[in-house]
Amino acid sequence: MNKIYFIVLFLFTLGTTAVFSQSKTVAPLIAKDTLKSKDIDPLTPAKAAFYSAILPGLGQAYNKKYWKIPIVYGAIGVSMYYYIDSNQKYHQYRDAYKRRLEGYTDDEFSYYDNDRLISAQKFYQRNRDLSALFVVGFYVLNIVDANVDAALIQFNVNENLTVRPDVYMNDVTSRANVGLTFNYNF
Repeated sequence: MNKIYFIVLFLFTLGTTAVFSQSKTVAPLIAKDTLKSKDIDPLTPAKAAFYSAILPGLGQAYNKKYWKIPIVYGAIGVSMYYYIDSNQKYHQYRDAYKRRLEGYTDDEFSYYDNDRLISAQKFYQRNRDLSALFVVGFYVLNIVDANVDAALIQFNVNENLTVRPDVYMNDVTSRANVGLTFNYNF
């Protein structure tokens, strides 16, 4: 029994000395195309989101995605235009209705009755509110886009990693099936 303990202890000692006796010239087994930890800046997405919150499109400029800036301003600008237009028309119909209630009939909508003025007010009020929602939505989407884009810039995209569509035969039903293959080449 003591001989077994002695042999196990001897093999363990021999194994650990072999592990710790490696020379320092041996390079660690790290792939050449991986990112080093100093290349990743965890504050980059927060900076991009902050810049986009300050001025829409500034986060996209920080990420060097200049082609997105006209899209951001186009989406926010068109929504803002419809908000302003619907708000003006809402106030026109509302003021005309208020003048009708006071007894005046000389407004620009003299060919409308009171029910039509009320329905026009509701229509433009609803459009104004929806346009305000779109302005806020596109503003938030601008911030989220800058944040996600800044996070994905640091993502390591490798030539060895592929996702491809694949058509294969099902052995049971002998029909063609469509799927995706996920391949990693070492």
